[in-house]
Formats: sequence, C-alpha cells, structure tokens
Amino acid sequence: MRPALNRIAGTGFILLFGFMTCLASVATTPAQASEIRYIVNNVPVTSYDIARRKAFLRLQRRSANASDEMIEQTLKNIEINRLNIRVPDADVDAAYGRFASGNKLSKSQLDQIMAQSGVTKSHFKDFIRSQIGWNRALGARFRATERLTEQDAAHRMLQDGGNKPTATEYMLQQVIFVIPSAERKSLLSRRKKEANAMRGRFNNCQNTREFAKGLVDVTVRDLGRVIAPELPPDWKSLILETKPGQATKIRETERGVEFIGICSTREISDDRVAQMVFENEGELDKKAAELSEKYLKELREKASIIER
Repeated sequence: MRPALNRIAGTGFILLFGFMTCLASVATTPAQASEIRYIVNNVPVTSYDIARRKAFLRLQRRSANASDEMIEQTLKNIEINRLNIRVPDADVDAAYGRFASGNKLSKSQLDQIMAQSGVTKSHFKDFIRSQIGWNRALGARFRATERLTEQDAAHRMLQDGGNKPTATEYMLQQVIFVIPSAERKSLLSRRKKEANAMRGRFNNCQNTREFAKGLVDVTVRDLGRVIAPELPPDWKSLILETKPGQATKIRETERGVEFIGICSTREISDDRVAQMVFENEGELDKKAAELSEKYLKELREKASIIER
C-alpha cells in the first residue's frame, strides 16, 4: 500500500481531532426502534445506523448526508468482503487506541464520549474497520491500474539527469506466537510475555528457529527480501524504526502475537526501485483521492439501492 493511500484512509480520523470542543453541545440520542431505510445489494441500512452517523457527523462538524455516508460505507464493506480482505479486531482496537491517545484520552474516556454523543464505540469501530479495509482495497486497485510503467520511470530518470533513486532492501523474518481464537482471552497475556522474551534474545535470523524449539505453537517464516516501498503497511513504521539484527515491537494480530526480525539491510538501485520510488512521489495524494472517488462511483452505479 502506498503512503498516499494510507492518508486517504486516515482522513476520517483527522476530521475528528478537536471534537472535544463541541462535545458539550451534542445531546445523547434517545433510544428508538430500528427500521430498515435502505437495502444495498441485499444488505440493510437501518435508521439506527443512520442516527449513529448523524451523531458522528456532529462530532466532526460536517454537514454531509448521513444516509449517503452509510450507503457508501455499506458499498465499501461489500467490496472489501468480495476481495476477501480481513481486518483483524486487533488492528481495529489498535487504531481506536491510537485515536484515544492522539486526543489525550484513555480508551475508557473515549468509550464514554462515544456513548454520550450518541455515536457509540461500536459504530466508531465499524467505521475504523471499513476505513482500513477500503484502504487495502484501494491499494490493490492502485497496484493494478495506477503503477508507473518502466517507460514512465525511464522518462523521469532522464529528467533527473539519468540518476537512479535508491531504496533500502530488508531481509525479514516473521515470528508468530499462535493463539487459537477460542483461547485468546486466557492466553493473550502469557503469549505476549513469551513473545517479548524471545524478541529480547533476537540478534540474527540464524538463531530464531533454535530459540523457538522449546516453545509451543510458534511459527517462524522467512519473508525474504522486501524493498522499503513494498513493506506491509501494518508493519512499516515498526520495521523502519528497528535496526538490523534487532526485532520489531510485538503486535497483536488475528493469528496471535507477532514480531518481525530484521536480518539485514542494504541500499539498492535498479529500474524496479526507480519505478517504486517515483510512484511514492509527486501527486499521489491527488491520484489516490481520485481513485477512491472513481472506485466508489463504479460500485454505486452497479449497485442495487432500494429505499424503504
């Protein structure tokens, strides 16, 4: 996923910063019976969904149409499911936590604000999940339709005096402390301690499997060579802040608890690197926004949207 696309997905979060200033003027939405207002490709959008989005828009101080937003979110979710994109609860919870800390709040304080405003924690988390999934769907579409050709990259290099850009190539190894879904609550704390202990011993990729021998349900995967622009977005910031011969901080994922070891790094420069680097420069923010708008328009034109 390209950085520009990550920023597109984060837009909804950015709009919410500063919402504390208008909280006092937001009344709690009274409980009411939920009715189906729209059916989008056989998926219902209820009056309850729309009421939550109205409250959400008040926090954002936006005048958008809540019904339209919920129809669009439903279309996005349908496409995300079609592409078999799965957004783990751990990723949603982590984003929720980052938003809370970004507003200098604890998670419990944010929970209370979401409840008092009529948004609810579950609606906000549904929004976060949809944003993350749509971001990944955009990434897949971007790679398929918007990538620079080798000819484009060559033209750009000529403009730069024939100089090829460089990028860091990482040799990576992934370590997964597996947690069965049914046992996640009881095992998570213990597995995190085990993962942190092994992470502290990591010093190169040759010893990892030896360290894992005495541990139960630990998987070690050699990820091979990955160029910086191709780093997975969920891990990118952690990998960039980690030195060779060290391991990233642990992350909770749908599989369990994981970290990535940085076996080695080197700087490389070739046509493929040039292509990737140039894709991350220039007007990609604008291209990503245009792609998102175009993609959503296509989905809407093909959809069956029935108002009840």
